[in-house]
Amino acid sequence: MKKLFSAVFLFYAVNLLLIGCAKNQPHGLTLQEGVLSVGVEIGYPPMEYYDTDGVTLTGFDIDLTKALARKLNLQVKFIDTAWEGILAGLDSNRYDMAVNVTILPERQKRYNFTKPYIDSSITIVTLKGSSLKIESPKDIAGLRVSYQGDTTAQYFTEKLSGQGIRFSFFSYDKIINCFDDLKLRRVDLVVVDSIAASHYSGGENSPFEINWTGPSDEYIGICLKKGNDALTAALDNALDELSADGTMSEITKKYLSQRH
Repeated sequence: MKKLFSAVFLFYAVNLLLIGCAKNQPHGLTLQEGVLSVGVEIGYPPMEYYDTDGVTLTGFDIDLTKALARKLNLQVKFIDTAWEGILAGLDSNRYDMAVNVTILPERQKRYNFTKPYIDSSITIVTLKGSSLKIESPKDIAGLRVSYQGDTTAQYFTEKLSGQGIRFSFFSYDKIINCFDDLKLRRVDLVVVDSIAASHYSGGENSPFEINWTGPSDEYIGICLKKGNDALTAALDNALDELSADGTMSEITKKYLSQRH
């Protein structure tokens, strides 16, 4: 009986200790203890990009992720990843989460998502003063259309092509290359989300302008490996706290003041 009592006591004591640790520290939430690793495509302003010194990482998602990590009592580690491989990095446990990912039904079948933290829409950007007048997407017929590959901009243009609208398309690895070629008149327009469109066209001396904007029906969240429910829930709670304490509003004002 004494042995049985000692064993039961030890069992409950160990479990109480584990519960106490779980309350105080986010052990087990992340691949590396104490570190929130984040897959990010550096080079997509204003969401994630290098500052003018070419070294300092900045942007909406960068500040947001740092704030989330503080809420979870974690250090943050950013892992620069080409966009076309961003979700594959989750599959291979290269990082805990990926930011700036549009929530789509087909993606939700394969991955966890937090609640959306920002909305966006598809836009068409042309050179300022262009003679092109795009009143609906079908007006891109016969034009040279550019977009970043493996994005909702590509899915949007593929859908138009499937509807029988004919145009030349140019896919780029980086969004900046789309705008560089538009400036050089190698393409007629860029299909891109409204956040990046506002960044590139918002400056007073920008050579670009938004020619057409679709409905705000794209919702962006944090993407995690399927089944990573504990970290997903923790991030959702942290997002709520950042909205309540005004942090989200400050980050939005800092980086998205040019947003149309």
